[in-house]
Amino acid sequence: MRPSLVIFDCDGVLVDSERIAAEGMVESLRILGLDMSYAEIRREFVGLTWSDMVARIERKLGGPIPPDWSSRTRDRDRARFLSELQPVPHVRDVVHRLRDAAIPYCVASSGDPAKMQATLGATDLLPLFDDVLFSATMVARGKPHPDLFLFAADQMGHAPDGCVVIEDSLPGVGAARAADMRVLAYAGDPHTDDAALADAGAEVFHDMRDVPRLIGLA
Repeated sequence: MRPSLVIFDCDGVLVDSERIAAEGMVESLRILGLDMSYAEIRREFVGLTWSDMVARIERKLGGPIPPDWSSRTRDRDRARFLSELQPVPHVRDVVHRLRDAAIPYCVASSGDPAKMQATLGATDLLPLFDDVLFSATMVARGKPHPDLFLFAADQMGHAPDGCVVIEDSLPGVGAARAADMRVLAYAGDPHTDDAALADAGAEVFHDMRDVPRLIGLA
């Protein structure tokens, strides 16, 4: 059960940013005339790259978003991240357990490198991950395609069948399964659809303290 490499998603797995982003998106979409609930936003957008999310919004609108909408939305989110963002509970302990067991790990996120640097920095997690950050901007296709996870594993020097991915979204689970990797899905948000994650091929868990047991360290 013990993996050769653990690959973490960032938002919603290492840092509790998905909640902040979804809350902010409710207001940002209302500016565009779209009324979506927090639960709907999490179901539709979590795990997507920014460009894929914008494409979905524009399909709903039936036309392009205003030129400054993305920058204003991202600036607002960044300000909230810096003031409110917290690590996912107990994830720091998981990373230290991996270090103690000499199991390599890395991050593979749909977010760009600057965003990862900012969110991990704001939560004091960056020193644990600074040299092992991989972004969807580094590959041709983001999640749910397998490119990012395969790229991260290759860069870290590990075969896919020895990797465990820790995700929280359907696109992320789909990407991990497409890469032939085992995937654990963290369902820490009460609006998470556990059944959908399980149906997509993930092993669903609700507390980061369960991870060592799930990967054979307990």
